[in-house]
Amino acid sequence: MRLRTLLAIPALVSFSAVVAVGDTAPKSAHANIINAQGMKIGTARITPTADGVSIAVNVSQLPPGQHGIHIHTVGKCEGPAFTSAGGHFNPTMAHHGINNPLNPHPHLGDLPNLVVDNDGKAKVTFVAKGVTLGEGENSLFHEGGTSIVIHAKADDLMSDPSGNSGDRIACGVVEK
Repeated sequence: MRLRTLLAIPALVSFSAVVAVGDTAPKSAHANIINAQGMKIGTARITPTADGVSIAVNVSQLPPGQHGIHIHTVGKCEGPAFTSAGGHFNPTMAHHGINNPLNPHPHLGDLPNLVVDNDGKAKVTFVAKGVTLGEGENSLFHEGGTSIVIHAKADDLMSDPSGNSGDRIACGVVEK
């Protein structure tokens, strides 16, 4: 048995090296969130989880209340309207919102509403299920990239395509 153990060690070392070389997904990502005037007002830190990615948002200088926040399909944040960020990230072609009567499985760019306190600040962590930092169609790093967009109003969590969440008031490009 001792010889078997000795022979297994090189095989395990070789396997570990192949796994390490093949795992090219970043360990984390981030977005610097800017307002319509181009000033940085916060950050989003993105890390992989067992069933998607965790997005820790820390922002300030926003109007108090609920705001729609979504992953958008283009990694571009040109103010003041941020239309350059494209539509919501939806590689699965699902309907918008967890309360949508057509399909209660929202698209991958849907996130719960961001609640901003009376001081204009919000600090919260969301999990975006099915999203990845690795390769593939569900990756935040697909061709063209992605962004995090904060809207002026609350998302109603059901209306296609954006939950009636209004204008885009802040945006951050997702970067490695």
